[in-house]
Amino acid sequence: MLRVAYRRLGACAAHRRRLTTLAIETSCDDTSVGVLEQTPRALTVHFHEKITANNDAYNGIHPLVALHSHRAHLALLMQKALSASPRPDFIAATRGPGMRSNLAVGLDTGKGLALGLGIPFLGVHHMQAHALTPRLVHAMDAPLIAPEPEFPFLTVLVSGGHTMLIDSRSLTEHSILAETGDIALGDCLDKAARAILPAELLQAPYGRALEEFAFPNGPESYNYEAPARRQEELECRPTQWHWALRPPFAESKGGIKTSRRMAFSFAGLLTSVQRFLARKVSPDGTLTTERVAFEHVASRLLLHLSSSDAKPVNTVVISGGVASNIFMRTVMRKMLDVRGHAHIKLEFPPVPLCTDNALMIAWTALEMWHAGYRSGLDVQPIRKWSMDPASSDGGILGVEGWHRVESPG
Repeated sequence: MLRVAYRRLGACAAHRRRLTTLAIETSCDDTSVGVLEQTPRALTVHFHEKITANNDAYNGIHPLVALHSHRAHLALLMQKALSASPRPDFIAATRGPGMRSNLAVGLDTGKGLALGLGIPFLGVHHMQAHALTPRLVHAMDAPLIAPEPEFPFLTVLVSGGHTMLIDSRSLTEHSILAETGDIALGDCLDKAARAILPAELLQAPYGRALEEFAFPNGPESYNYEAPARRQEELECRPTQWHWALRPPFAESKGGIKTSRRMAFSFAGLLTSVQRFLARKVSPDGTLTTERVAFEHVASRLLLHLSSSDAKPVNTVVISGGVASNIFMRTVMRKMLDVRGHAHIKLEFPPVPLCTDNALMIAWTALEMWHAGYRSGLDVQPIRKWSMDPASSDGGILGVEGWHRVESPG
C-alpha cells in the first residue's frame, strides 16, 4: 500500500469555485483511489492510497490475480476516502486503455457511486492522465497561475504497455509521432530483469530491481557519457567480455535503412540480452542493457526535433512507470544537451506519480470538467483506446459516451 502526503498548495486562479472529485484507477494491477479538491487558491489532496496486486509467484502480472485484488480492495479504499474527505462533486474513473475486466471494476463502481450520490461521472483516458501529470504537480506547487507546461509540448510515454512519442497540442489533441512496433520499454526491462538477475534479487517491480543491480551506489556511479553524434549512437560498444548489444534499427533490413525510422523496437534488444546476459550476470551488462534501451528512446526524440516537420517546443514531458528510472532521466538529459537541445526543459513527475495512481486520474478529470466534458452512465471500458484524433477510433473524443456542457463549472 502506498500513501502519499501532499501539501495544500496553489492551483489555477481561473477556476472560481470549490470542486472536489473522487477518482478511481484500476487499469492494470494497481488499485488506487484519490480525492482532489480545487479552489481558486489551492489544490488539496484529501486522500490518496494505492494497493498493488501480489503477482510475485508469476514473475509478471496475472490478470486474474490483479482482478481479484481490485475486487478485494477497491470498496475498502473508497470507504476510507469518503470518510476522510468532503463530499465529492463528481466521480472519475479510468475508462481505458487497459485490461477490460480490471477497468470494469473501477468504472462500474465509480458509476454506481455517482448514481447513488446523484452527482456526475467522468471516464478518463489513462495515457492522457500520464501526459498531464506534470501539470498536476505544477498546479500544486505554483499558486494562482495556470498549470504548466503550457500546450503545445512533446510527451514521451514509457510504461509496461506503451512506448510513444506524442505531439501534445491541447488537452484532447495528442498526435502519435512514434510508437513501439513490438514490445514496450517497460516490458523489455521487466523481462530482461527476469533473465539477468539472480533469484534472490528478483523482486517486483522488476525494472527497479534491474536499476538497483546496475547501479548499487545510485546516481553517483552513473559515469555516463552521451554519444555526441548519431553515428556514435549506432555503434556497438563492446563490454569487457567482448560482446555488445546492437542498438535497435542500427542495421539495414532487406536493403532498407531503418536507423531513422520513427518507431520504437525493443524485441531484438531483449532477445540479445536473454542470449548474452543470462550466461554472465554482472552490473556492467545490466548497465549496457539500460543504456542501449534509453538511448533508443532518446534517439527518436532527437530525430523528431531535427526534422523539418517539427514544430517549436520548449518542453518534453517524460511520464509513465519507466520515467521513475533515474538513469533514464540522466540519459535523456545528457543526450539532448550534447546534441544541441540544452534549451529544452524535461518534465518528469515525482517518482510516486510516475506509476499508475488515482491522483493523475483526478487531475485529468478536473481539466476535462472545466473544458465542459462529462460522461454518460452507459460508458463501457475500452481495452485499446488511442490518444490520436487521426486514429481509427478518433482518439480521446472519438469514442461514444461524451457529453459537452455549455457553461462548465
